[in-house]
Amino acid sequence: MKNYSVIFLLVILSSCASIRKHNEQRASCIPPEQLKEDIDYAYSKLQQMHPQLYWYIPKQELELKFDSLKKTITEPLTPLQFYFKLQPVIAGIREGHLSLRIPRKKFTKREIKKFEHQKGLFSRFEYYVEGDQMYIIENQDSIEDIKPGTEILSINNVPVSDYIKKYRSLISSDGYNTTFQSYFLKDLFFNFYTAEHGLSSKAVIETIYKGEKRTYTLSRESKSNTDVEKDKEMQKRTQEKKLNDYVASSNSYNRSFKFLDKDSTIAYIKVKSFSRDYSDEFYKKTFSKIKDAKSEYLIIDVRNNYGGSLYEINNLYSYLADKPFTLIKPSQVTSRGTPLRTNYFRKSAPLEYAFKSIAYPSYFFAQAFSTYKKDGKVYYKMKADKPTKPNKEAFHGKVFVLINGASFSASSIITAKLKNDKRAILVGEETGGANDGTVAGFYSYQKLPNSEIRFPIGLLLVQPNIDFSDSKKGVVPDIHINETMQDIIDKKDPQLDWIKNEIAKEKIDKD
Repeated sequence: MKNYSVIFLLVILSSCASIRKHNEQRASCIPPEQLKEDIDYAYSKLQQMHPQLYWYIPKQELELKFDSLKKTITEPLTPLQFYFKLQPVIAGIREGHLSLRIPRKKFTKREIKKFEHQKGLFSRFEYYVEGDQMYIIENQDSIEDIKPGTEILSINNVPVSDYIKKYRSLISSDGYNTTFQSYFLKDLFFNFYTAEHGLSSKAVIETIYKGEKRTYTLSRESKSNTDVEKDKEMQKRTQEKKLNDYVASSNSYNRSFKFLDKDSTIAYIKVKSFSRDYSDEFYKKTFSKIKDAKSEYLIIDVRNNYGGSLYEINNLYSYLADKPFTLIKPSQVTSRGTPLRTNYFRKSAPLEYAFKSIAYPSYFFAQAFSTYKKDGKVYYKMKADKPTKPNKEAFHGKVFVLINGASFSASSIITAKLKNDKRAILVGEETGGANDGTVAGFYSYQKLPNSEIRFPIGLLLVQPNIDFSDSKKGVVPDIHINETMQDIIDKKDPQLDWIKNEIAKEKIDKD
């Protein structure tokens, strides 16, 4: 027991030392020549591993961007300052999955526990971004009685518009899409803000609502015992939570299903993330209920779904197909060695590291033989690029799919396929993910040698098995309907309402 205590103490001390070292490095200034080395390193790794680097930007233009950036590096910078210079160039490649990781401060377990017993400073509101303006659209805790629709003009005397302009340059969608940024920016705004300013205990915000300006001081309040117990209860994984993929942090489900009418003719499936967790069981039970109810219409809602598992969308498509289908085209990689660049031991705890070490030979051989050459190009073997049979519970009625600018990655892959195959009517906004595919799949987690900024690079060119549009934009809906901020505040859904009205018309025509 004494030996175990010593080992435990050493692990804690090592962890604390690692955190301290990380935070010291984050605060240190790095000489210009070393930062320029990091820029060259980032570009060289992109050239080695990214299978479609010049899809949306010519090589000459990208090289000019990197060269121009190096000319601006004339003084030592901290990793965070360097991040705000390099990331806009990475975003200029116009690959939504391609992004440097923000060099954040790390916290000890004691500090993390302290934050867990406090309510968030900004996270207790829901936001809406339009142009260079940001609004509060939900205030569940009625903090300071701030009304939905209130615009935040400044935070600690700095105009919000300045932050939005700065942070927008850090974000890119796939290609020349314009609908993605506002959605992603509202979700990431305070990630960027806290990376710059830390986790403050107070903030002063200046607001305007119906022409009246007001100033509020937000505080990081302590959670009550009831709140703490509620958090613990939310963490418990019941069978229902597993099936619908419950997310405790947002107190919501990634997947849900219901009928929208009394006679069960309209089935509705909402998928907020293609996480894969328990997805097989969810779709099996859901489509069995739809079949038993003899539903004529199915609405699939992938709005605000940033993507996820190819396996899950391939499985979902099998419940919509009436004949064998192939979801994606063969996935291209830059070389046969690419699958071995995926940082197998990344984020492994000591026990996980031990198990992974034992399994590594099997992993190595599986990855080594996971590619093949065809027409001078190298491809990675994927189940989703093979023919798939329709599921025996497949739905054969009319399908509508709801999409918006936050439908990204896997959401765009499946909606592009559904539109190409004329299997669904798409309603809403152009998707944030590209119509013709993206580069993601799995990643090589690089680290810039001097700034130590993490740089994950997608290794697979994943494209839906469709006739490409070459539009360099998202999946365009068949019926274009925007959702306004006031619609969200009033709990109205004009996109879903259009589908309901269309179905009602069809029912009348049938009668």
